[in-house]
Amino acid sequence: MSSIDLPDIDSLSLIEQVSQMVVVRTCGMLYDHQIQYPEWELSNAKLQTLIGEYGVGGVILLGGSAPEVALRTRQLQSMAKIPLLIAADIEEGVGQRFSGATWFPPPMALQAVSMKYAEDMGKITAEEALAIGINWMLAPIVDVNNNPDNPVINVRAFGITVGEVMGATRGFISGAKQYPVLITAKHFPGHGDTSVDSHLQTPVVPHDRQRFDNVEFPPFINAIAAGVDAIMSAHIFVPELDPQNIATLSHRIITGILRNELGFEGIITTDALIMSGVSNLGSPEEIAVKAVKAGVDILLMPVDPIATIHAICAAVENQEISQAQIRASVQRIWKAKQKIAGTPQNLQKLGNPEHLDIAAQIATKSINVYSSISTLASNSAQERLDANYLNLIVVDDPLTCEEFLHRRSPAVRLPNHNGYQRIIADGLMLENLKYDRFSQVFIQIFSRGNPFRGNTNLLQKIQNLVKLMLLDNKLQAVVLYGSPYTLDEILPLLPMQMPWGFAYSQQPEAQMAVLQQLGFE
Repeated sequence: MSSIDLPDIDSLSLIEQVSQMVVVRTCGMLYDHQIQYPEWELSNAKLQTLIGEYGVGGVILLGGSAPEVALRTRQLQSMAKIPLLIAADIEEGVGQRFSGATWFPPPMALQAVSMKYAEDMGKITAEEALAIGINWMLAPIVDVNNNPDNPVINVRAFGITVGEVMGATRGFISGAKQYPVLITAKHFPGHGDTSVDSHLQTPVVPHDRQRFDNVEFPPFINAIAAGVDAIMSAHIFVPELDPQNIATLSHRIITGILRNELGFEGIITTDALIMSGVSNLGSPEEIAVKAVKAGVDILLMPVDPIATIHAICAAVENQEISQAQIRASVQRIWKAKQKIAGTPQNLQKLGNPEHLDIAAQIATKSINVYSSISTLASNSAQERLDANYLNLIVVDDPLTCEEFLHRRSPAVRLPNHNGYQRIIADGLMLENLKYDRFSQVFIQIFSRGNPFRGNTNLLQKIQNLVKLMLLDNKLQAVVLYGSPYTLDEILPLLPMQMPWGFAYSQQPEAQMAVLQQLGFE
């Protein structure tokens, strides 16, 4: 690794300094026609303007294969006069976002195996991120998920207690710090006890300061002590900490508590400013100015990047924001860029059998299976086919399952090999499902906390279906891949002798492990 010569901050114009505080989003794939979210992801022409002319400080990527992203990051860096921060939400490994790299089970799976794996997760994620040109990990989540109804943090958290989260956080950061990559703790002041998705609306957290001192703050204090480089704000409203502003826009919370009381000296970044939890509260310009006045250093994914830059400049010129504050933020960004400078890409780091094996160990060791399906041993596949056995696969959204659910997935292939017919259903289909012609139904549920889902009442529909099938004596077994909170709502409905299985991971390794223990071959 070699250092780089960054320009003297004072040699930059105001607009160039402010632009360094902006991180924009684009697609990890190379061409404009591959853009999947055009309302959020910038075209190459717009990127050229923002990177080459304005000089934005960084880019956040989503989508594409890992080797393709390696090309993309080189392309983006070639547009920049000043090296870019290139970020990604890779809480579950680089493979979570970019196929071909290692994809770990959700962090909460470590509860069921060993928190010692957290260091492996941090190390492998950092190594593979740098291998494809990603130098800023928007991970780990250090929220304490103590609300089972949390729709957005859920299994993305390391645990449900302060101790679990702190231990895993230390391990993850220790592993990642073996490489020159930026590490981010999120979401300050704590997003674990919310029942609303801040991608869709603003959650309200009613707890007092003492509660935050005892539960939400310690994991962040722990992360700061472990050397975390950045902390991401949460778009949540905590009236006991600031009765006027959400955390992202709160000087009391960002500067008063995080910067001054907790003594954090690194980069403070907003969560994505396109999220409704903040974007509904004002114009892009108003929100950007409020966030900087609150004390953030980086504005992540503003709705209108150019308008955002000009709004901050205007606020400085009319003395609403001081020039010294802008310079201090750029100085922190410079320090971060010096840390990550000059690390070459190395695609040979991908596909490492040891990395893949560690992910598979976590996936398979964190499963839980009760009993086996007796008819798999007593009946032939042809007998089950003749008797109309059904493999009912329930998903949040059939259009977002291709990474873990396809024709060759164990959840599809093994029941098919054993004589089961197949239906894949979402909540809407469950309401109108006709299962009378099937003699036995094996239900597999793929459901975990995911952003942007909203309230689909899927759990209630599954519970209703389970009750009906039990009354009709048709339910054979249930498997859940995803959230243990969903499992807790389903298990009380099942007879004591009924087989069931659970896996935190939805990946093929977890599917295979659960189904084999249930008796599928």
